[in-house]
Amino acid sequence: GGCVVVGVNGFEETGVLSFNTAPYYENPVESDQNNIYSVQVTVSDSNGGTTSQTYVVTVNDVDDSPLRLSSTSFAENATGTVVGGLSIDDSDFTANVTYTLSGVDAASFEVINDQLKLKSSVSADFETKNTYSITITATDDSNHETSVTYSLQVADANDNPTAISLSANSIDENTTGMAVGILTTSDVDPGDSHTYSLSGNDAASFEVVNGELKLK
Repeated sequence: GGCVVVGVNGFEETGVLSFNTAPYYENPVESDQNNIYSVQVTVSDSNGGTTSQTYVVTVNDVDDSPLRLSSTSFAENATGTVVGGLSIDDSDFTANVTYTLSGVDAASFEVINDQLKLKSSVSADFETKNTYSITITATDDSNHETSVTYSLQVADANDNPTAISLSANSIDENTTGMAVGILTTSDVDPGDSHTYSLSGNDAASFEVVNGELKLK
């Protein structure tokens, strides 16, 4: 029920099946009230011939909450960083809106001046945890309420190398250009390449060739 076929013409036998009134998942109007609609479409030609086909149309639930979050991603390694601004797109809500947080990762976040942000003691590390789940509930002083669960994504950034190691630190005398040892770098970003430079009192006596520290 509640459907109409429009635009059927010519030999192409094409048309658009649409609702007379847009369906509302939370308040279905079809007989079984299960958001599944059955409609029979009959087509006729100019010579009086007809054929019919029954179709089942399912209405899916969508997020129709008026709660808006301007961004769902944020940078790693930034303590207390802002995720995004919160707002309500519904004239029924008053201006006095309060936001509360719940869910798996709610303890890492807070809302300050209508902005969702990490707490001042918290920073994200992409390599450790790159997705956070929170539910935001908005209520006003007229008892309007709405909630949305968000999956917040941590944006990866390049992390500085954390350490340099040298496989050996002694050499024999009287050997020109002798290798000292292999240099390796600890870095949480596995795809990074590394370039070594030397400084200090005796740097002029050494060089790095293919990751190996050696005398010149």
